Amino acid sequence: MSDLGSDSGASRTSGITAAGMRRALARARDGKPLDRDEATVLLHARGDDLRKLLEYASRTRDAGLAAAGRPDTITYSRKVFIPLTRLCRDRCGYCTFATVPHRLHSLYLEPDEVLAIARQGAALGCKEALFTLGDRPETRWRQAREWLDAHGYDDTLSYVRAMAIRVLEETGLLPHLNPGVLTWQDFQRLKPVAPSMGMMLETTSSRLFTEQGQPHFGSPDKDPAVRLRVLEDAGRCNVPFTTGILIGIGETPAERADSIFAIRKVARTYHGIQEVIVQNFRAKPDTKMRDVPDAELDDLAATIAVTRLVLGAKARIQAPPNLVGDQYDLILRAGIDDWGGVSPLTPDHVNPERPWPAIDELAARTAAAGFTLRERLTIYPPYLREPWLDPRLARHVAALADPATGLAADGARPRGLPWQEPDGGLAEVGRTDLYVTIDTTGRTHDRRDDFAEVYGDWNEIAERIVVRAPATGPSRAASNPAAVSAPAVSAPAVSAPAILSGAEVAAALRQAERDPAALTDAQALALLGADGPDLETLAGIADALRREVVGDDVTYVVTRNINFTNVCYTGCRFCAFAQRRTDADAYTLSLKQIGDRAAEAWEAGATEVCMQGGIHPDLPGTAYFEIASEVKRRCPDLHVHAFSPMEVVNGASRTGLPIREWLVRAKEAGVDSLPGTAAEILDDDVRWVLTKGKLPASVWIEVISTAHELGLRTSATMMYGHVDTPAHWVGHLRVIRSVQERTGGFTEFVLLPFIHENAPIYLAGLARPGPTRRENRAVHAMARLLLHGAIDSIQCSWVKLGDDLCRDVLQGGANDLGGTLMEETISRMAGADHGSYKTISSLRAITEPLGRPLRQRTTTYGAVSEERLVASAASDGVCASVRSGLPLLAPLSWIATSPGGR
Repeated sequence: MSDLGSDSGASRTSGITAAGMRRALARARDGKPLDRDEATVLLHARGDDLRKLLEYASRTRDAGLAAAGRPDTITYSRKVFIPLTRLCRDRCGYCTFATVPHRLHSLYLEPDEVLAIARQGAALGCKEALFTLGDRPETRWRQAREWLDAHGYDDTLSYVRAMAIRVLEETGLLPHLNPGVLTWQDFQRLKPVAPSMGMMLETTSSRLFTEQGQPHFGSPDKDPAVRLRVLEDAGRCNVPFTTGILIGIGETPAERADSIFAIRKVARTYHGIQEVIVQNFRAKPDTKMRDVPDAELDDLAATIAVTRLVLGAKARIQAPPNLVGDQYDLILRAGIDDWGGVSPLTPDHVNPERPWPAIDELAARTAAAGFTLRERLTIYPPYLREPWLDPRLARHVAALADPATGLAADGARPRGLPWQEPDGGLAEVGRTDLYVTIDTTGRTHDRRDDFAEVYGDWNEIAERIVVRAPATGPSRAASNPAAVSAPAVSAPAVSAPAILSGAEVAAALRQAERDPAALTDAQALALLGADGPDLETLAGIADALRREVVGDDVTYVVTRNINFTNVCYTGCRFCAFAQRRTDADAYTLSLKQIGDRAAEAWEAGATEVCMQGGIHPDLPGTAYFEIASEVKRRCPDLHVHAFSPMEVVNGASRTGLPIREWLVRAKEAGVDSLPGTAAEILDDDVRWVLTKGKLPASVWIEVISTAHELGLRTSATMMYGHVDTPAHWVGHLRVIRSVQERTGGFTEFVLLPFIHENAPIYLAGLARPGPTRRENRAVHAMARLLLHGAIDSIQCSWVKLGDDLCRDVLQGGANDLGGTLMEETISRMAGADHGSYKTISSLRAITEPLGRPLRQRTTTYGAVSEERLVASAASDGVCASVRSGLPLLAPLSWIATSPGGR
């Protein structure tokens, strides 16, 4: 029961009862978890109650420091402050940092000015270069746009990236970037140049943003939903991130507590919040809030203590020492373990009226409270590893870090080091015979040994699983990235769709027969729930439509999958293929091996190679071009179907190229078309459960649409049957159709049923075990109906469905069997037991009982040359090296005995 608003003994100002305070303090004393109401009560602690609260928070902090191996140690970062630009598109009521163009001598710091600050800081022993700037000023100020154009930068973030590289190379300082609101793509661009980034959440109070006269009104980047999405995207991108709250700007204690709990939720879900700042408002002249009283230091101490108790012992919590007057002891007793960045050179440009304390004074104040002050780096010790630290920054960080503690090394001085693409990437490493041995010896373990941490907190992920119907159509995924990235509604896992009346299904069937493209969402959902005779009728309608559109031929392509690496740190929770570089099943192919496999495929009559790989941290963004070029050099006429939208974004981010330009270069290197994988379900409520760091739906659409505009055809895919619902399937199909109507670039639609056996999200108990036979039949039929007139070819996956189910769906709307594949490792690693290749004879065995002819095709559904037909007939569509052993087409041998087996 809440203690808020009780009349008994309530304070006339706060509504908090003495009994409520005692109960909340008792829970804090006993180490019990606090809820929001209890946290709100404790924010009111003063006097003896505050003393007790600080005692409990200090105890929690001390336990965390001891567990971290640095008892009684308070840290700080020796930094320089680089105010790259003071222009901003926001209008916050308390800010003196942001200004207008006519008040600035220079709109942006010039490169020489940036480097001068960094060099002076390096000479004084600083190790952090804090880049602070306003949010996207070019969207508000014409002068900013003109400055960027004149200096050759697409946007402010491009200039930030360029200056971060210059600082790394010429001074060795480690950039910490505070450029405001960032998108998922922005994090991908900036992660390679900065060990850490940050943005204050400030508050989750939407009232302070939406109501006129409040401090965030008129500031688009202060929408709490947008800022929470930034925190989540940082976690998804494995960026060590600093955030915090700003107290005393008009928020209520309950709103303040909500902000603390929101940070905790993100921290638990992604493990990427490296530190939390609790900052007190101080009024500044010449601002709208100049007459608002400063936040009291007792209020600050209570907030720090509650933040410590809510976030726990492991959290790193700081308060700026220049904003606490002489109350260092009070703030230390409140539970901080870090003083933040302190500069011996530059002022605090955000609070210029409050100078930094001298570092010697800070050390003395800290010692007086019984602690030792130690210097740290901008990136905290737990993050000095993959996937948090980009390999391009590893040498810069290692030059300044103490190997024993991860803090700043005593006596270390920064020096410029080259920033460049990492060495390695395309060198033969690890289990490169996995494509063959997956069918014989199988995988080594059913899961990675970092299963408990790499995917985030499974309990927090469970709360995100959604049952509500998505907004269908393209607008939700395509036009509002902030909306599609918003946190999902918490709900239990789902299984079957709602039972619909026979009349509803009958009416939908009549509409499907009359005009399938005109089916409403409600009718489509009714048909996805069809069973028994209704399902047979649905399949018959879809099959008749298939016959009308593409005839009776069942098509296939002779292709070889080349998965050039399975090393990946994206953290997709459905993927059993991804490995860390140190895992027993990890591998990377050399460029020669890739070329050799392509040449073998050509000899076997292939017309295509399909090439995809994990997001390997050492893989340069140009490696994709090298891969395509090597295949074309070895086999000029082989169609290169390569690189998913996720890989495209990865390559573009690592090279610093826009997506369009990267695709142009990929096409020049030899890429002929793209696989439309990485789509999963194009609804971010589902995507952020399925994946930790994969691209948002809007970015998938952007990559695919841009490829189509450049003449690069793609497939389209949907992976279904996990934490999704039929409503999500309808929404996904609507988005695919919308893109096709706009671009015409899809060659086919490929349905991919979820393979659950080794999928992490299934092993964690959060996903169901794939779609049922009925659902598989219904969704293939509905794909035919809902995409009628837009995409002619509906492909089924033999590797996921098996022969019998393929026959079912080929009689219910599907017309294509995919390819011979030659090496299908991804589904096999997930637990599929239908083999890693199919000979042409095996494909024919699927279609012969149906009385349907089997026809070889090209990637784009054209006719195959006589020479290729002869070559593929001679090999039966599979090269000899793949068939070098007797495959085990039954479930992998370890399943019966392993803890995760069945």
